[in-house]
Amino acid sequence: MPTDPYVAALLVLFGLAFLATVVVVTAILRAERSDVVAVIRALPELAATLMRWRRRR
Repeated sequence: MPTDPYVAALLVLFGLAFLATVVVVTAILRAERSDVVAVIRALPELAATLMRWRRRR
């Protein structure tokens, strides 16, 4: 069954995104509660840092 290369690339990207989602959810479920809370509390600072970095580019 011949496939368009763009469709194949899109399927690979979706597969990688799904795999990354599974890895993140598994890591969150296995982590200690205090670790999860610490990461969630650090998210606003991380977002602000990424936005500053993006503005500089």
